[in-house]
Amino acid sequence: MGSQLALKGRIASTGSLEKIFNAQEMIAASHIAQAREVALNAKPYTDAIFDAVQTLVSHSHISHPIVKKEGDNPRVAVLALTADRGMAGAYTSSIIRETEDLLARLDEAGKEPELFVYGRRGVSYYKYRNRLLAQTWEGDTERPGVEVADAISRALLDAYMLSADQGGVSELYIVYTEFINMVVQKVRVLRMLPVEIIEDKDAQRPDPTATTAMPLYAFEPSLDEVLDAVLPKYVRSRIHECLLEAAASEVACRQNAMHTATENARELINDLTRKLNASRQASITQELTEIIGSADALNKKEE
Repeated sequence: MGSQLALKGRIASTGSLEKIFNAQEMIAASHIAQAREVALNAKPYTDAIFDAVQTLVSHSHISHPIVKKEGDNPRVAVLALTADRGMAGAYTSSIIRETEDLLARLDEAGKEPELFVYGRRGVSYYKYRNRLLAQTWEGDTERPGVEVADAISRALLDAYMLSADQGGVSELYIVYTEFINMVVQKVRVLRMLPVEIIEDKDAQRPDPTATTAMPLYAFEPSLDEVLDAVLPKYVRSRIHECLLEAAASEVACRQNAMHTATENARELINDLTRKLNASRQASITQELTEIIGSADALNKKEE
């Protein structure tokens, strides 16, 4: 009887969890379409800004912080984009694992990383381990707005533009999850600044039969002033795109995780129900055996 009560209790508790998991899955499913659309819509603008910066850098011999900072400064900034809530599978743990690998590589290279974290789960993880954090942000990781992107970009850009004596950094890295599709989301490490020049060997040897003319650039009022105006827009757009990609990935991970958890809970309920039925049947069989045995004993006694 005790085993049956225990099984009934486990079935009831698992059923409650199954309802919670199913509700979380439905909520994530209702959010994923909008999150995916917003992330995809932001990508063309960010790509255009990045192409413009690449073009400026590759077609000009310049000395600007967007390409390289003057002086030898070992400090670098690392921004990790985690989640505010759990129930998203390995989403936050994957970000933290990749961040730890990046920090280890930077330490081995003689760098001094300063950690910036967005998301309550990541902040709690590092504070629990007494890790010094340069700055943190929390709230709305599933639906990040322009305001949080502006706040993060200002903090990182201010740290980057400071000199080494003032405590500035020489590089900016972002660790985030790229949204590929509903099933695949990949953790990426992006070095945002200085901008890496992508050499295009084919562009150096143009096809003589091509009809497309190579672009010519004139900078007004000056190249440095153009880059000074482009740099904040570039940083803000890249961070905003990463936030939106991370938000879509978080919602997709949560939907997949809750779907799996719901299916596992239902399978566990079915397994426990079979065990309960088997225990019931065994108990009934034992009771019938005892009744029949008692009846036989009474019959023998009367004879």
